Amino acid sequence: MEQNLDVEVEIHDPSTAVVTIQGELDVDTATLLHHHLANQALHGRRHLVLDLSAVGFMDSSGLNVLIRATREARALGGDLHLAAPAPQVARLFDLTGLSLTNAVHENVETALTTLGGACAPS
Repeated sequence: MEQNLDVEVEIHDPSTAVVTIQGELDVDTATLLHHHLANQALHGRRHLVLDLSAVGFMDSSGLNVLIRATREARALGGDLHLAAPAPQVARLFDLTGLSLTNAVHENVETALTTLGGACAPS
């Protein structure tokens, strides 16, 4: 079965990556995304920004990957930021409470700015 998901990773700095997701995040594609996110953690990138602007559909499998990735990032002292979700995906985050536990940003730049402040030495 062909997977309708493209994932691109851009390294922002040694501990931060922007992961751009395009397509449908569902039972057929969730494992692919999980592998990409786990690989970032393996390379020490514990701060992840997910650009969701091109995700047209997400089901519970996709939500589970985001929840698992959040847990894994936080265990490493980082976090998972969600950027630019389409209205139907943002509504899913609101209905499931994911928007209460994860920062949801208007765009990638806002997420990186927020993350930069959170990562700054105190």
